Amino acid sequence: MLSGPFLDRSWMGENKDFEKSDIVMLGMPFDGTVSYRSGSRFAPEQIRLASWGLEEYSPYFDKHIQDCNFHDAGDLEFPLGNTEKSLDLIEKNVEEIYQNKKRVLGIGGEHLVTLPEIKAISKFQKNFAIIHFDAHTDLREEYIGEKLSHSAVIRHCADIVGYENIRQVGIRSGMKEEFELMQKHNILARNFADIDCFRNKNVFITVDLDVLDTSVMPGTGTPETGGFTFNELLSWFRYMKDFNIIGADVVELAPDYDSSGASTAVATKVIRELLMIM
Repeated sequence: MLSGPFLDRSWMGENKDFEKSDIVMLGMPFDGTVSYRSGSRFAPEQIRLASWGLEEYSPYFDKHIQDCNFHDAGDLEFPLGNTEKSLDLIEKNVEEIYQNKKRVLGIGGEHLVTLPEIKAISKFQKNFAIIHFDAHTDLREEYIGEKLSHSAVIRHCADIVGYENIRQVGIRSGMKEEFELMQKHNILARNFADIDCFRNKNVFITVDLDVLDTSVMPGTGTPETGGFTFNELLSWFRYMKDFNIIGADVVELAPDYDSSGASTAVATKVIRELLMIM
């Protein structure tokens, strides 16, 4: 046996003991329905490597990463080309996390991975709401005849939790019909007060990284200019730090479209700060 030491491929600062952890980080390297630029399946691995370039201390929340008590379970392995089986694998594993009375922090992968997470969590959590950060509405019924699409993920989630339990933040792109649906159900949050209705609910946060401006996050599958700065996104996290957050995910980094590695570094820092409020 070699004596090492060897490089660690897990997220820095994780608790190696699943049983003693409160949060489980789950890699979901799936991008089978991406409608523009694929490659988000490479994100979880690259994010883990980039995490070692971060400090363990967050000055924004005056908290260390170890204080979050999370376990990195690694990446799920998916059958290439089989969307339904891949989603079933996510749902099964997230169910196991909540059966063990823990919370999930998912790392995508494309945004469709949120749907099986919500399906699983809804079996264990009542009074359940979703706060959705994104450039895109994701409220289509289907995309080119395919209902299981990252373009339709929030519409599918609404079938589970109800539109009254969804708020969308940062939206700036979508079909006219999607914006009309958003207006009909009054789910677009324009300021902090618009999410105060969820203070007494169990909240799942889903962050599509294209909510950030292309100047901050060029490495994503569907870049959309006119978005948040990192500090603007962080201000929403700060506002939500006293909410009852029972799960979260960060999706849609496509690392190979930003050869500088800056997008991956930004995604990694978004995850660190999201951990701080869970």
